[in-house]
Amino acid sequence: MSTEEPVAGEDSQKRIPLSTSLQQLADMTLQPAPEQPSIDRRVVRVSLLAIAIGVAASFIAVALMKLIALITNLAFYGKFSIDAASPVGNSLGLFVVFVPIIGALVVGVMARFGSKGIRGHGIPEAMEQVLTNRSRIPARLTILKPLSAAISIGTGGPFGAEGPIIATGGALGSLIGQCLETTAVERKTLLAVGAAAGMAATFGSPMAAVLLAVELLLFEFRPRSIIPVALGAATAAGMRVFLEGAEPVFAMPNVSPPSIGANVFYLALGGLMGIVAVGITWIVYAIEDSFERLPVHWMWWPAIGAVVVGVVGYFEPRTLGVGYENISMIISDGWTTKAILILCLLKAISWSVSLGSGTSGGTLAPMFTIGGGIGHLFGAVAVVILPMAGIDVRVAALVGMAAIFAGASRAFLASAVFAFETTQQVHGLLPLLGGCTASYLIAMLLTKNSIMTEKIARRGIRTPSDFVPDPLSSILVSQIAAAPVVTLTTTQTVKEVREWINAAGSGSTHQGFPVVDEAGLLRGVLTRRDLLKEGIPEDGRVEELIRHSPRFVYDDCTVRQAAGHMVNHDIGRLPVVSRQPPHSIVGIVTRSGILSGYRQRLAETVTERPTISIPRFKVRGGPERRQEGSGDDG
Repeated sequence: MSTEEPVAGEDSQKRIPLSTSLQQLADMTLQPAPEQPSIDRRVVRVSLLAIAIGVAASFIAVALMKLIALITNLAFYGKFSIDAASPVGNSLGLFVVFVPIIGALVVGVMARFGSKGIRGHGIPEAMEQVLTNRSRIPARLTILKPLSAAISIGTGGPFGAEGPIIATGGALGSLIGQCLETTAVERKTLLAVGAAAGMAATFGSPMAAVLLAVELLLFEFRPRSIIPVALGAATAAGMRVFLEGAEPVFAMPNVSPPSIGANVFYLALGGLMGIVAVGITWIVYAIEDSFERLPVHWMWWPAIGAVVVGVVGYFEPRTLGVGYENISMIISDGWTTKAILILCLLKAISWSVSLGSGTSGGTLAPMFTIGGGIGHLFGAVAVVILPMAGIDVRVAALVGMAAIFAGASRAFLASAVFAFETTQQVHGLLPLLGGCTASYLIAMLLTKNSIMTEKIARRGIRTPSDFVPDPLSSILVSQIAAAPVVTLTTTQTVKEVREWINAAGSGSTHQGFPVVDEAGLLRGVLTRRDLLKEGIPEDGRVEELIRHSPRFVYDDCTVRQAAGHMVNHDIGRLPVVSRQPPHSIVGIVTRSGILSGYRQRLAETVTERPTISIPRFKVRGGPERRQEGSGDDG
């Protein structure tokens, strides 16, 4: 038998002599690839693409808002204009009921014959593509999603434009990633860049956009993804200032620093909004389940839901369309509490039915309207009951609108920062953080899934909820490698090895054996099956059974590198070789050893006994008494 073996990844006719040094074998990439640096040239390349996406997203946001205005003017006023318009001042009378129905029929046809992906508010669909399709969004959604959303909202759909813009930006980023040579991780980053840029271009909220991308799309926080997303969001926000000015989207009078009593109230209000968020999520999906049971094709569901939208809009026109001006009025205390309560109640009915029917539109603006109204209501009541607490009704409305979205979406940091950036109220940041955190806590306790994840969870898709470092990346293989290692030598005969195995009997648990030469250098790995296979001449030497060049891992590599190397080569064990000469074998890593790398994280979740004793004092005088086993005074 020849004493040369093929190198992995090369033509089988090319062989290497067994006298080749281990360093030469290492140069042939049989050792694990080095860990990817946090920043490299590919990150710079993706960052440049992110800036371009940020510029494009800003123009897409402007174009979509203009398209919504055009359709609104045509549908409610019969004029061709792209000036901002609201359905509130229409004079259609009873015919206003039919306008949303007509728009919903068009959206249903687009979904049926164009793409079913245009249904819904966009973010859950983007999450699904990230988690199941390697961040590949169909190219046609880049056109169909904003067009369908513009028709839906422009004809009175009770949605915000932010969801479709975020979805469209994400589709654009994914499309660019599919047109270029990228990894799945880079495509995910570009998708998140587009989504964040779309949000930043719409509201001028770059920080909230970055946080939203982290909490709902990236499911990670590391330089390779955060830097491009931040650059894309910053570019889009800067373009918004250039195109539309720097005024806050939801302008409100300046508020004063909150008192301690007021902060306690805002915290409690946030907890209450968490309960409301869970209730709204349950209602939306209960309505969606009801539509699922209808004996008609889903194409007709948006039109059926639009009947409710039209009827509600007839009695309260302010429920129609985007309604960003409603949010500004609520947080500015511009209406009576009764008027705000009626608006929010009717908006909740109209929005939940329409969203449950599967039409196209965003959730942020409607939920801000509903939450702001509820916050305003409880704030007004608290001012009467607790006049000395210093509660501000406007801040209560601000906390309510952010906290309900935090509880419903689970993006609580993005919610708090978003409300701050879109109002530019510095003194509102502390109440916002407390209220959103309380809402997030209560919502997490009450239900497993959010309004964003419930839909895809029903399809068997699990979304990450924790962003924690991989423990395998912080543990070296030398810490888990089994030692000492039972090795074979190239000069041993098959007969000698078989006799040794039979002598060891069932007591031996070894399944793989590194093979070394006379100098102690690794030449390959043989399994028990290789050595006991029938038909092998017993007088042959062990080196003749080696079929692959040695796969190994250096002692200073991480367990994550070792796991990746084992997966790439479909092997169950790796010899651990010293990086320093003479490159001897110092251990062996197996699959069970890899799993043991998680033992440290599991140990961190176990409740431990106190390691420091707390001094105990007598109730009345006397020297202090210390518990037994207390630590040193130092």
